[in-house]
Amino acid sequence: MKTRITLFAFLMTIGIIKAQDLERRASFEARIETPKNGIPGAKIISFRENSPLKAIGLQENDIILKVNDRNLVSSVDWNGVLYSIRANQKTNLVIKRGVEVFSTEAQLNALPFEEYKGLETHYESIVNDYGIRQRVIITKPKGKTNLPAIFLVQGLSCSSVEKYSGRSNNWVKLINDLAEKSNMVLYRIEKPGVGDSEGDCGKVDFETELNGYESALKHLKAKPYVNSNQIIIYGNSMGSALAPYLANKYKLSGVISDGTFFKSWYEHMLEIERRILEIEGKSQEDIYRLMNTVYIPLYYEMLIKKKSFESILKDNPTYAQYHRQGLNYMYGRSMKYYHQVQDFNFAKEWENLKVPVRVRWGTNDWIMTENDNDMIMYVLDSQGHKDHELYKYKDLDHWSTIHPDYENSFNFKPGKWEDKISRQTIDWAWEMIQKKN
Repeated sequence: MKTRITLFAFLMTIGIIKAQDLERRASFEARIETPKNGIPGAKIISFRENSPLKAIGLQENDIILKVNDRNLVSSVDWNGVLYSIRANQKTNLVIKRGVEVFSTEAQLNALPFEEYKGLETHYESIVNDYGIRQRVIITKPKGKTNLPAIFLVQGLSCSSVEKYSGRSNNWVKLINDLAEKSNMVLYRIEKPGVGDSEGDCGKVDFETELNGYESALKHLKAKPYVNSNQIIIYGNSMGSALAPYLANKYKLSGVISDGTFFKSWYEHMLEIERRILEIEGKSQEDIYRLMNTVYIPLYYEMLIKKKSFESILKDNPTYAQYHRQGLNYMYGRSMKYYHQVQDFNFAKEWENLKVPVRVRWGTNDWIMTENDNDMIMYVLDSQGHKDHELYKYKDLDHWSTIHPDYENSFNFKPGKWEDKISRQTIDWAWEMIQKKN
């Protein structure tokens, strides 16, 4: 009991308030290469200092075949394992070293909590209507009340919204700046199966995930230090297209959409496939042929007829050489997730939006089209909407990174960060809050 009180007191002194019953996620404290090309196993590349894996005698180039009875066959399996391992519990491992296969176990350390100078960081949890407990992370200026808030909704991938140690990509830089520089409450919720949340993100459907955001918004609005009439929603990628729905339903103060879309998911995927073929250097003759004979029928079967890629490829084996995804997953999410996304009317929510809107689209964003963003402005104009703006950010890609061209971003080459990206987001949020007043 004394240890618990001492730990709580320490967390309070550095501005971390842990008030949730979710067990803390652990870390392997090693650089590990995810399974790829259908070859099972995750290879250990290197160890961090004091890694518990190294302490139990594992070596570089060992292959992790299984974690807690889950086989590692794909990146989906690996993500599921990363978010399911818990600190100070026995983690069972099956390892391959050369031709030898053996079992062992490790007790892993907890990831450190976020901390910021001058901010309180609250680690809490909510339970969505499907009974899944989800991690909530809230940052706020110390001691202040009646604060405006930014409610963050991320994209579709099963990645964390936590700025834990070792993460330094531009998405994390944006989150960090929203927390440290906005002088607002920043509210983030981890998806089911991500971070410390319960569940398995690769299996969670769209409706369950959306309900988590709705449950979280109710939680945020009830906070005594939040001005519930001054909540801005910031959405990125898929979250940017969900932002209008959430703003409409919960009467929020403004929408900031970053890398968004307007059309149905079927249209969206066809446009992505066409752009990828162009980036790959295919001739227009080949693009026309492949779109008509492979991608249009493939996505029609998957999204309109609600089939899995596995069943489609079984009936149409000639598609297999052009298929870029798994058999039952796309970008790490289940077939059911996309079947529900296809039935969600994003355009209607944009059309019905009444609050101020700021949209950002990068000219090197090969995921989202310029046309979708222009259509949003056109629809808002036609509805007599009074306060909307589209900013076309030169050379920005879909991941808040500056690149010289599509190809550079597509091939995940190193790009550049600009402070203007987060500064613009914060300025937009305050601009809309002040108009609300």
